[in-house]
Amino acid sequence: MKTSRIVAKAVTRLFFLLLLFAIIPLFQVDSTKLNKLYFVTTHKWIFVFPCVLVGAFVTLFVGCTMQKYTKPDWNWLLVINTIVLLAYCATLYIRVLHLVS
Repeated sequence: MKTSRIVAKAVTRLFFLLLLFAIIPLFQVDSTKLNKLYFVTTHKWIFVFPCVLVGAFVTLFVGCTMQKYTKPDWNWLLVINTIVLLAYCATLYIRVLHLVS
């Protein structure tokens, strides 16, 4: 039980820290390049997975925080969700960084 609490806290803190560090280079890039950046897809359903992923993260994070990380099942779900969200954000960040630089 204590292991899931420690891992959940560490992974979410790592996520927020990496999210903070990922924002910094975007402020250093010329803003005109960011203004011309658009995501155009032929299928609008492609945005459903990121919305579900972020919604699940927010729900699990708020739930675990309110329960003070006492439920191990929720903690492990939060860990898995955060790792998948980290991977998704990393691929999106790399793609955007290549487009603007």
